[in-house]
Parts: sequence; C-alpha cells; structure tokens
Amino acid sequence: MSKQNLFIGSLAYATTDDTLKAFFEQIGPVESARVITDRDSGRSKGFGFVEYVNEDDNQKAVDQLDGKDLDGRTINVGLARAKEDRPRREFSGNNDRGGNGGGSFRQRSW
Repeated sequence: MSKQNLFIGSLAYATTDDTLKAFFEQIGPVESARVITDRDSGRSKGFGFVEYVNEDDNQKAVDQLDGKDLDGRTINVGLARAKEDRPRREFSGNNDRGGNGGGSFRQRSW
C-alpha cells in the first residue's frame, strides 16, 4: 500500500520542488515534494504534493503549516485524497455539435 501524501494548495507560481521540500522539512524528513506543472507551458498549476518519510508527520504538518505563508502566499495543507477510478473519457470526432463531424464546411446537396 502506498503512503499517504499531503495536498498543498494555493502555491505561488515561484514555488519550486526544492523550496516546497525545504519548507516542509521543518516538521520532519521529507521523502518527496512535487509542484504540479502544466504539461505544455511548464508553469506551476498552483498546487503540489508532499510525502514524509514518517507518516506521523502528516498530521503535524496539517496542524502547524496550514494557513502559513510560503513565497508570499497563504497555503492550504491537507491530506490528499486517493485517486479514484474514473471512467475513461471518450474523444470522438462528433461530440453532438451539429452532426457534421465538428467541421465548419457543409457540403451542398444539389
């Protein structure tokens, strides 16, 4: 079974994996700290995850660091929810947008 992660919200765009890890190490040893970034632009999405070596530090971090300032922003710290099994989204050419395949060109019927 995997370890419980912490969800960190309202991160500043300037926050990096390293600054996130350093901030949370005031509670205890951090196994991993990751700021989630946009796949295309590489810019932070404003949230991340922290995993402690000792899971007992999770609740300490929530109690002591939630609402604290990191890189000029007040962060939200909470226990991350498990990724749920979601149905896979289907992407077809026709998403009920007029029935012509989504294109703007319409064939004349003469």
